Amino acid sequence: MQADVELDAIGLLCPLPVLKARKRLQSMAPGQVLCVLASDPAAVVDIPHFCGEAGHVLLGTDARDSATAYFIRHG
Repeated sequence: MQADVELDAIGLLCPLPVLKARKRLQSMAPGQVLCVLASDPAAVVDIPHFCGEAGHVLLGTDARDSATAYFIRHG
């Protein structure tokens, strides 16, 4: 999956991956896709919840070496 912007949140713990994703999405246009790379085990719950609450769409995830890539379409 391709993203317009990539955010490296590897090594950051809850709530920082979501907070950084929120800030980055604010500067993006609706419809653009953000890829968040996160290694925090809580991100698997936090990022989908954030997307649902904020009106964004979680397009999917992709397991990487030490992290998971979350693809979010700006709502």
